[in-house]
Amino acid sequence: MDIVGSVAVIILAIVVAVIIYFLLKKFVALVINAIVGIIILFLLNVFHVMGLFGAPDIPIDWVTVLVSAIGGLVVVIIVVILYLAGCAVYVR
Repeated sequence: MDIVGSVAVIILAIVVAVIIYFLLKKFVALVINAIVGIIILFLLNVFHVMGLFGAPDIPIDWVTVLVSAIGGLVVVIIVVILYLAGCAVYVR
């Protein structure tokens, strides 16, 4: 009975370790995506890329940073397209 319990605990520990590994792997990918999104948003304003399209820079406020951090690079592209279309969200 003691060997069966030990084997069950070892199997349970391996399953928990695998689950934690996959969760951390996805978490690291999400954090990297968020950092890249915020950096791209910052670089768009530093190099005045929006000026090439005749628009002012995208204001960096808590809404744009939060949305960029959650969505990453894809959402930054969507924010730029919406900003160029005149559908920007402003915080007053």
